[in-house]
Amino acid sequence: MVSSPKLLEKGAASEGPVGRCLKFYVISYQQIQALIYAVEEINNNPNLLPNTTLGFQIYDSCNVLQYDLDGALQILTGSNTATANYRCLENIPDSAIIGAALSSNSVLLAHVLGLFRYPQISHFATSRLLSDRKKFPSFFRTVPNDVFQSQGLAKLVLYFGWTWVGLVAVDNDYGQQGINVVKQEIIKAGACIAFTVSILVSQADRNAINIVKVIQQSSAKVVIVFSTILDLIPVVQEMMRQKVYGKTFVASEGWSTAPIFATGEVNNIFSGTVGLALYSGLIPGFEDFLSNFHLSSSVGSNWLKMRWEETFNCEFRTTKTDGNSSKIPKCTGSESLEGTQNGYHDMSILRTSYNVYTAVHILAQALRDLEGCRPGEGPFTNASCANIRNFKPWQLLYYMKKASLTLSDGRELYFDENGDPPAIYDIVNWQLTPEGMIQRVKIGSYDTAASPGEMFRINKSAIRWSNGDSQVPVSVCSQSCPPGFRKAAKTGEPDCCLQCIQCAQGEISNQSDSFECYKCPWDKWPDHQKTKCLPKSLNYLSYEDLLGISLAAISIGSSFIPIVILKIFTQNKTSAIVKANNYSLSCLLLVSLTLCFLSALIFIGVPNRESCLLRQATFGMTFVLCISCVLAKTILVLLAFMAVNPLSRLKKWTNTRMAYLITSLCFLVQVILCITWLSQAPPHPQYNTHIYPELIIVECNEGSTFAFWTMLGYLFLLATVSFIVAFLARRLPDSFNEAQFITFSMLAFLSVWISYIPASLSAQGKYTVAMEIFAILASSWALVICMFFPKCFIILFKPDLNSREHLLGKSLERYHCFNPYIITYDRLSIYHLLLGATKINKELISPWIL
Repeated sequence: MVSSPKLLEKGAASEGPVGRCLKFYVISYQQIQALIYAVEEINNNPNLLPNTTLGFQIYDSCNVLQYDLDGALQILTGSNTATANYRCLENIPDSAIIGAALSSNSVLLAHVLGLFRYPQISHFATSRLLSDRKKFPSFFRTVPNDVFQSQGLAKLVLYFGWTWVGLVAVDNDYGQQGINVVKQEIIKAGACIAFTVSILVSQADRNAINIVKVIQQSSAKVVIVFSTILDLIPVVQEMMRQKVYGKTFVASEGWSTAPIFATGEVNNIFSGTVGLALYSGLIPGFEDFLSNFHLSSSVGSNWLKMRWEETFNCEFRTTKTDGNSSKIPKCTGSESLEGTQNGYHDMSILRTSYNVYTAVHILAQALRDLEGCRPGEGPFTNASCANIRNFKPWQLLYYMKKASLTLSDGRELYFDENGDPPAIYDIVNWQLTPEGMIQRVKIGSYDTAASPGEMFRINKSAIRWSNGDSQVPVSVCSQSCPPGFRKAAKTGEPDCCLQCIQCAQGEISNQSDSFECYKCPWDKWPDHQKTKCLPKSLNYLSYEDLLGISLAAISIGSSFIPIVILKIFTQNKTSAIVKANNYSLSCLLLVSLTLCFLSALIFIGVPNRESCLLRQATFGMTFVLCISCVLAKTILVLLAFMAVNPLSRLKKWTNTRMAYLITSLCFLVQVILCITWLSQAPPHPQYNTHIYPELIIVECNEGSTFAFWTMLGYLFLLATVSFIVAFLARRLPDSFNEAQFITFSMLAFLSVWISYIPASLSAQGKYTVAMEIFAILASSWALVICMFFPKCFIILFKPDLNSREHLLGKSLERYHCFNPYIITYDRLSIYHLLLGATKINKELISPWIL
């Protein structure tokens, strides 16, 4: 359709040549009525063009290119015969041409009309080529550019989370240019294209077999179709044949509201389709206008007769013969259009008709601005204005570029520098009715003039997908990655085909489909699902642990054993065996053993500044005190047997003070070592996260490793000396053979601590501390068992053996095999026992002692 609103002095309407088209389209006729209604509305409005009447000429081009051009030239010429560059009607200026509908036809007209700067407003041409202002300087349109539609389709796909889609487009400018923009926008947003196929207009079947095969075999559940309904029909027929189900189609405006085969199979295939459609605005009073429009109207009587015959299934006949031969009833012309349902009265989808209506109104607004120009303030030469009765096309073009119109819904219509209006689309959804028919329901809008967050307004609850499902279909190349995983590309696959990889140790992802995992802070660790960071557990030997409680109980219980033995010795301090073992030194040894058992308690519990300072120093000093007592016992035995002559110079060293002196000196060296250590590089608590990343090991940093091993090495030195001396004296008479027990006790002591070194190096965390406590308890028990249990057994269960006579008797029996060079007994005690014996000849003993 090509129409030309023009200025008429007396309000007459002019009708161009019609009748060349054989097919009547209700929607096209509704567009004509929208133009007529808009012209009448403007003429009836005293505020728009009060002194001017707007008229029109209408030409039906049947969407044929040469007819569109012929109609445009007739409008320019003002005659039924098109004469280029010649104007027959001088007193009635043409304002503009509205049309053509098709983009290709509009391109041709725009080339011609642009030469004269003659304003052209298309209501349906969407090609992006028409936005080239250099080629088409006088072209405007009230329908958005296809670029906006393509961007909207891409955004619509991404809005629903579809990242794996197929593309189908007709192989002409409309389809290929549109689908390329869609493709670019989808890829730019990070989504992927599963396939791209073309509807080949050069083939009779439009390449339908191959297209449907690709759609059927693809894993993509969503397919964008950029086509017109006519080119899509062969593909739809092939879909019916191959029974393509389970796909969701996204429609371009070329077919999103177009009627399609109303069969149950087609409805099932396309139910759930979503797409963009031209904005459907409201035209107040238009429905009544359509209902009142009758055959007797003076404009378009030939078109009305076609519509009348189609609507009422009748025909107009001019002869009686026609009436007798035809079985179709004759049209009377008195039939009423009220109540007829053929789309003509449907006010819910005024899309193209609304664009025609707005085109007339914005043209009237430009004419109003032209008429309202004040002389001396005009935009033309010498600030002149154009004459509303005789203006040039380029003068109206100036006002068209600046025209703006507030529509009934509050939107503002204007043209940008390319002649394009603000883009707004309806979003429609194809839904199955209970009767099994398809209805196209408006579910939202896409407005490019709105803020980024408001561009899409969609009522999700109103959407019905395939088979009436309300759940959004999923179309992704790979499944969603849950929290705790990250997405990673598959080798040789598109960017959207990803695999889920669990976050590495110490990392989390708390969102689905995350591409990165994030490390937890040093004091936190992921949960089992790796979705959140939890505080790390503190690892130390606690009194709340079963291991800690057990070791503490053993430590406390064991500390009572030396106390019990001490009490036994105290109660039997006058007995022969107690005297023979140096009572005072034995008491000091038992007290130190009690402290050794209790020193293990300092190692249990959360390490803090005080416990770290005390634990190793306390352990080192208590054990040195213990080993010093054993060493003093061993040395006194050595001195006693070396000082067998009463006149020997060594005799003065075989006394209790010597034992205390040895013990004190050995203990003092350890005290000096510990004080130096604690003052120069004191131990301190520290958090260790390197051994077990999921735990914080609270441990004591020894400060100086050299000082620690020096302290421990000194302890080993004393124990080794005691072992060697005791081992050499192991063959003295049995009644006084404490050296054998010292040998065994030192052997066990050294074995425990030598084993502790590799064991502690292999253990980690609280088990390192547990190993040291075990070594403390085991070595302490070795001393208690080897040195005191045999004596306690004699005292408690063999009192007859705890006598001076028995001890002396045993000694003399061994006289013949005594070796004076083997020193292992507490010779001072034996010497005193021997001298105190009443039945022994001192002269006999003297050579043995000497």
